[in-house]
Amino acid sequence: MQARGGTFDEMFDEAGNTRPAYAEYCRWFGEQPPELMRRKNREADDTFRRTGITFNVYGEDAAEERLIPFDMVPRIITAAEWRRLSRGIEQRVRALNSFLYDLYHRQEIVRAGRLPARLLQSNDAWLANMVGFTPPGGIYTHIVGIDLVRTGPDEFFVLEDNARTPSGVSYMLENRETMMGMFPDLFSRVAVESVSNYPRRLARSLAACVPPAFTGGKPTVAVLTPGIYNSAYFEHAFLADQMGAELVEGSDLRVTEGRVQMRTTRGYKPIDVLYRRVDDDFLDPLSFNPDSVLGVPGIMDVYRAGGITIANAPGTGVADDKAIYSFMPEIVEFYTGEKPLLPNVQTWRCADKESLAYVLDNLAELVVKEVHGSGGYGMLIGPTSSKREIAAFREKLVAKPENYIAQPTLALSTCPIYTAKGLAPRHLDLRPFVLVSPEGIDITPGGLTRVALKKGSLVVNSSQGGGTKDTWVLKD
Repeated sequence: MQARGGTFDEMFDEAGNTRPAYAEYCRWFGEQPPELMRRKNREADDTFRRTGITFNVYGEDAAEERLIPFDMVPRIITAAEWRRLSRGIEQRVRALNSFLYDLYHRQEIVRAGRLPARLLQSNDAWLANMVGFTPPGGIYTHIVGIDLVRTGPDEFFVLEDNARTPSGVSYMLENRETMMGMFPDLFSRVAVESVSNYPRRLARSLAACVPPAFTGGKPTVAVLTPGIYNSAYFEHAFLADQMGAELVEGSDLRVTEGRVQMRTTRGYKPIDVLYRRVDDDFLDPLSFNPDSVLGVPGIMDVYRAGGITIANAPGTGVADDKAIYSFMPEIVEFYTGEKPLLPNVQTWRCADKESLAYVLDNLAELVVKEVHGSGGYGMLIGPTSSKREIAAFREKLVAKPENYIAQPTLALSTCPIYTAKGLAPRHLDLRPFVLVSPEGIDITPGGLTRVALKKGSLVVNSSQGGGTKDTWVLKD
């Protein structure tokens, strides 16, 4: 097998030679009896099904709860590549937190003419409740996922920033555990950075973000979940268990004596840091959606009074807006004084008349996304869409151009997956996970590699039926 023309393959070069990062893995793979690999593949499926590693796929009646497809061929990144990526990720995350602070205070970037005010005025994630308030430690986004794609040997691009509620870290951990359980000999031959201590790092990072009301001792950290019907409930429960934190729902919490307190077998206990996986709108019925039963009445008042840390801070979703993303090169430079180390994908903002005209003329060649969209929903991939789908999307664009951005269809890199007929290349991306606390920025060496399981498909999202791979960062 070799890389297809125009597409960078992570494992093989154009001549079909194994790239150095995969040399030892491919030697090992070649030594394995085919029947053994087929059996291991079946065992991996059984492991994931037994563990209950699932993801709800909205909109598919027959697949309300789906097993996350796992591919047992790892995606491998060299130590040098990772160092380069880490520097760029850290720079970007520093800029994101500075940007969010500025947006809820003096808005210097708007005053300087580097960001249009309309992007804030029309942003659904903007929260007036956060204006003038500084979260504990000055941190807005404590857990960040930066989506990266690769198009060549030295060409990495940031595809999206996930500053609000990046998910998928539990799959990163389970993928590694499954690989180590199935192929322990492989990890004795290839030196790979560990990711298994992520829960401990997360717990330590959250504990370092205590609010002013913290009275000493060991901080109490809890994970707030919407409940078992949420698509990422498995992850909420998994992380709470792995951190040794309580998993709570809104009905377990109440505000009393100026603190948010959780019910325990010994009565109510104050929470210092709440890792919430409930959206802003449902966090506090007294401040946002009055019909919500998922949140805690009065938590925003406690938050603003310094009685609790909420991670990630309410209002961070502003940074997830894809129109804001298109300004990230300016944002990075404005707050860090440095040129971005990781480039954006070229982006046309359809709110601009000239950009819209270009996008409409080239719909069949572009990827068009909703500025507030996520999970692969509400997007058009021109090259793989029918004329009818393109025509329908054209009408949406013309009606509300400010709701969309467009990007070129990138030749995402491929990496082989294991199939019944052997190895076959599939497109993929990478989501590294970043922790931010007053003690610094901590990037776990690895991340979640999402892979399109359909031949030629560029859609890797789990919510759209994509699969995952273990991500290896090699040691020097």
